[in-house]
Amino acid sequence: MKSKLIALLIAFPLLITGCVVAPAAAPAAKADVSAALAPFYNQTLTWTKCGNIKCATISAPLNWDSPSKAASIKLALNYVPSTGSADKGWLLENPGGPGGSGIDFVKSGGSQAGSDYLRQHYNLVGFDPRGVQNSSKVTCLNAAQTDNFLYNPTPGAIGSTTEYNATVAAYKSFAAACKKNTGSLLAHVDTVEAARDMDLIRALLGETKLNYLGFSYGTFLGTTYAALYPQNVGRFVLDGAIDPTVSDEDSNAYQLKAFDTALRDYLKNCLTVASSTCPFSGTVDNAMSTITAFYKKLETTSISTTLGRKLYLPGAITGLIMTLYSNDYWKYTSAAFSSAFRGDGTLFLELADAYNDRNSGGGYASNMLEANMAINCLDGRSNPAKSAMDAQNSRLLQLSPFFGRYWRNGALGCAAWPYPLAAHPSSYAATGSGPIIVVGTTGDPATPYWEAQNLANKILANGHLISYTGEGHTAYGRSNSCVVNAVDAYLVDGTVPAKDPNC
Repeated sequence: MKSKLIALLIAFPLLITGCVVAPAAAPAAKADVSAALAPFYNQTLTWTKCGNIKCATISAPLNWDSPSKAASIKLALNYVPSTGSADKGWLLENPGGPGGSGIDFVKSGGSQAGSDYLRQHYNLVGFDPRGVQNSSKVTCLNAAQTDNFLYNPTPGAIGSTTEYNATVAAYKSFAAACKKNTGSLLAHVDTVEAARDMDLIRALLGETKLNYLGFSYGTFLGTTYAALYPQNVGRFVLDGAIDPTVSDEDSNAYQLKAFDTALRDYLKNCLTVASSTCPFSGTVDNAMSTITAFYKKLETTSISTTLGRKLYLPGAITGLIMTLYSNDYWKYTSAAFSSAFRGDGTLFLELADAYNDRNSGGGYASNMLEANMAINCLDGRSNPAKSAMDAQNSRLLQLSPFFGRYWRNGALGCAAWPYPLAAHPSSYAATGSGPIIVVGTTGDPATPYWEAQNLANKILANGHLISYTGEGHTAYGRSNSCVVNAVDAYLVDGTVPAKDPNC
């Protein structure tokens, strides 16, 4: 399965000015659909006030291949009204995941959801895809069970038969809980069905073409939509792009390598630019040896925290990965290691909690874990045969001796999934679509840059690449005005870059 690809969100105060330009009930665009789909496409989208923004709930078919009003699901939407004229209409957004909440993303008011200029011209629309928190959602474990699944060490030494068998049992139990607690929805949360939901949203917004801004996994969702409905593609921007043609094994291997590179890039910066606060010394290889020894010790021990919980190996790995999504977080990498080397694992555990959407009271703010697993396991799987996993494990250790030690046996995550793989489009070229802008960051650890190159230059029939030379996962809405200006010029004015601006 594709690994958890999440555009990390920072909430800012929500500032709304101007008037609501959309009617209370948006007229649906005329749709040439089957009689079975007509009740869905002809429903009325009615917005209600929820705080400073507007919210709505619509019905979608549980199974798009066999639609029926008797078997439907709920999709949650919201929107931030334009601060200007909204002359460009609606811009649908997805922050990534799979499992990220578009509702929370748009409500946060962050710059990644849209610049001031973009907000003058668009109503920004969020939605939670099927299976995700505010829509009909996947439910698997309770909070205590989720804690055990995410934070407690697996019995047995790394690479042992005991560890392998315990991992198999844990994933079987997880899959069984998802099937029991979610019901029939669990078979229908794949990306193709979510993309079909997006076309329903387009029609109910009264748009003949869909305008879209997707990040990370949201690029895969957008690419899938474009493959299914090329004639309905409006202005599309895909940031932190995924190559949908790469095998599951290759995707995980290349992502691991990218995180290894990000860790080494952090260490280079730490040992030179930020040397006064760096908890390491010597060369990058010296520092890597220190990190490796620290984590190997955690395989059999724990570290105390001020949170009333122990830091075990899983939390320490997750906390580290959290900080590698952006060079803006590198100060937390240094602070977490500094504290942990003194015997305090609090910051690593807090970082892991932030990544996992765990709140201080012990609950979880979203169903990110469940949705991520469920969607991934329908979209793609690695070969679970022991020989295939052994070969993959060896490959990962060669790519990264550090991360490869803890990235092993990934195929087990979906091996016991109770439903088969979903069908994929035969081609992702989206032939006949309008221009699609693809943004790639050269130092992106979660969606390596070459995937954006492939998507824009080799896969999409009308793809156009915007490259950002820098660190971190995704580029729009961060500190680079070149990317923001190029994306906004396309979304607002329809200006397609004549060539890659190489920001």
